[in-house]
Amino acid sequence: MKRLLALFLTVILAFSVTACGDEGRRNGTFPAEEPEKQEQEAFGDGWAVQSDEASSFDESADSEGADNGNGGRILIAYFSAAENSGVDAVSSASYSMVNGEAVGRLSAVANMIQSETGGDLFSIRTSVVYPADGGELIEYAAQEQDEHARPELTSHIENLDQYDIVFIGFPTWWYDMPQVLYSFFDEYDFSGKTIIPFNVHNGSRFSGTIETIQELEPEATVMTDGFTVNERDVPDAAGDVADWLEGIGY
Repeated sequence: MKRLLALFLTVILAFSVTACGDEGRRNGTFPAEEPEKQEQEAFGDGWAVQSDEASSFDESADSEGADNGNGGRILIAYFSAAENSGVDAVSSASYSMVNGEAVGRLSAVANMIQSETGGDLFSIRTSVVYPADGGELIEYAAQEQDEHARPELTSHIENLDQYDIVFIGFPTWWYDMPQVLYSFFDEYDFSGKTIIPFNVHNGSRFSGTIETIQELEPEATVMTDGFTVNERDVPDAAGDVADWLEGIGY
């Protein structure tokens, strides 16, 4: 009798745990995740710090662009706060050591994509001088979003028509793209082109930014299988970038 009672209680307990787990999953609370630092949680990303030498657009590059082997010429455009802060990468709030050198995170990922695809690099520049201090940059990013700012672009793609595939990279700021990306999409018409997003984050991944790009460029093909990497993993991301590119046909 005692054995039957113990078996009955065990079954009831197992059913209760399973039910709680299912309820937690429905509410998005199971399993519990270790919280990020408050600053990182609010910001949604480690802001990108770039190296001018590594990321400046070479306007003398072959005007035919890079071909992916299927007739599509490739551009790799990305935005870096540090390239617009007026300081070297090592003087800014956030950067990664890649092969022993201080390299901006978006610049590092852009160069990894370039080494695999042969595409042309283009750094999105603006007249805004972004704060080098991390806390100040967080506050400035929030202010730009509140004001729906459209920072002025100071670098321009001379002949977008020559490119069929455009990789576009950015950090996630407050669960959105930096406002300068809105200026970028305002300036260019990507109709008929393939847009492939890539992203550096600190826990928020792409958030809703891919859907935002689709809304801004409805006549473009926007790949939803973009590449996103946590800022801590950028130095070791080359293999992941290569695997991702192979998986999407590049």
